[in-house]
This record gives sequence, C-alpha cells and structure tokens, in this order.
Amino acid sequence: MTDISLPPLRLGVDLGGTKIELIALDPSGTVRWQERVATPAGNYHDTLDAITDLVLRCEQQLGQSGTVGIGIPGVVSRHTGLVKGANSVCLNGQPLEQDLGQRLQRPIRSANDANCFAISEATDGAAVGYRTVFGVILGTGCGAGIAVDGRVHEGPNGVAGEWGHNPLPWMTAQEFPGPACFCGRHGCIETFISGTNLARQYREHTGAGLAGPEILARVAQGETAAEQVFCAYLDQVARALSHVVNLLDPDCIVLGGGLSNVERLYQELPQRLPAYVVGGECRTPVLKHCHGDASGVRGAAWLWGR
Repeated sequence: MTDISLPPLRLGVDLGGTKIELIALDPSGTVRWQERVATPAGNYHDTLDAITDLVLRCEQQLGQSGTVGIGIPGVVSRHTGLVKGANSVCLNGQPLEQDLGQRLQRPIRSANDANCFAISEATDGAAVGYRTVFGVILGTGCGAGIAVDGRVHEGPNGVAGEWGHNPLPWMTAQEFPGPACFCGRHGCIETFISGTNLARQYREHTGAGLAGPEILARVAQGETAAEQVFCAYLDQVARALSHVVNLLDPDCIVLGGGLSNVERLYQELPQRLPAYVVGGECRTPVLKHCHGDASGVRGAAWLWGR
C-alpha cells in the first residue's frame, strides 16, 4: 500500500535495446531504488510487462507512488501519439505512452534518450545554472538533446537535437561524400564522430581493426598514426559543434557517452571552435557529464520536474 502523504517520487525508465533500467528519485535527487532487467528482445507487449512490473515492485517496496518518465531510443510523435525513429524497431508505430499509462493508471511522459541526458545534466548535473543546454552523447553512435530552463525542447516534429543526422560541415576532399548512414543518406555527423566511426577512420588510415578504447590507448602511448587520426577526429567534432553554436548558441555544451571520458576533448575543443564559429569568437563551455551512464535514466525521472 502506498502512502500518499509522503513527497512524490520521480520514477525514470531508461528503455534500451538490451536492458531496461528504473530509478526512483526523491525531490532532492537522492536515489531511493534502482534496478535493471533484460529487455525482451523484439517483443513490444513483453516490454510493456517488464516496465510495469519494475514500476509496481518499486512502489510496493518503497511504499510510495511516483510520476513516471521514460527515455526511449526514438520519439513519440505529438501528431499521432506513436513511436517513430526507434532503433528498437518493435517500438515503432506503437502508442507507448498510452499503453503504458493504461497499465499504470497514470499519465506517462517520454523523451528521446539524448534529451533525457540533457535534462539530467541541466537539472542536477554539470550544467546546473545554464539556461540553454546542448547535451551530446558520443558513443557507439552519436546523438544530442536540448534542454531549455530545465525542460526538454523537442519541437513540433519531435526532432530537435537530431544533430547527428545533419551532414558534417566543411568536408575535406578526403572526407567527401562521407560514409553511408543507416538513415539513408551519406556523410552524416554520426558517420564521423561516433566511436564506431573513429574505429573506421583508424582502420582506413592504418589497415588495423581496433576498437575505440584501443585506439585511444595508442594515442596515449604516442603512436603517430593514432595521433593523426585522433587530431582529425577532434577537428570533425569541432566543426560539428560549431554549427550548433552558430544556430543555437547554447549557454553550454555537455558531453556524455564513452568517448566523453577523453580529457583532451575538454582541453582542445574550446581552442578549435573559434576557427569555425561566425566572428571567430567562441566562449561556450564544453563540460564533462556529472552522472555518467546514469544520466539517461535520471533525466527520464526529471521529465516531471523537480
């Protein structure tokens, strides 16, 4: 039985391709409960069951009810109410918020997982105190989200922050037209600056097939080829972010994902950005995430505010 006299919990769900994570935060942001389960592979209704079970077990154990926010690898269309653009394809075309709301008997808020990252860092992370936050995830792929005054900015089409599927700015002759992207186009930012594509560029340069962490280890060891590839990578990230500054001029940029733990990003990107920003000046802080892998699920919880 839940105690409605207690301050409400903020429950956040991070719905990934391989795992579902739930977190319960109190109003101060303290974690009260956290658990992960495997995502039912390719089965929408089993996924709903798994989320419902996590929420109800959490509330029963804590004796409190809460609001529910969910981060997904896509977006819910505000025109149709259906999920679109999810790489977990069983979600596409499904009324996720409606179906989950019926099961849990409450309204559900959802957002793209990159938007959840931005909200998390804006609410109680690295970007506290900044009004407009551009949150970037540099991992296997790359994505971005926008938070304004602590709230998600999605736009009427739900695609605000889909920065990774714009073309890499000012491609060199060697870069043009760019690799094919899963979105159906060539030369998207994601096809250059994700961890997967750092590995691709190293392989094309050296013939050696190494993963991102191994390449970064070779950079640290002073390998010439790895350093050349990484310098080119830094320039690609700077070009990509300069377009964000030229268009949105956010108060800060926060980096997350596996590649965001490379300290050289925070030393060199602020030095490289002015060369590409209109007017030759850029003082936008480039910040390292505060909550790491937990940013997505915390941001889902904060979709209901603090």
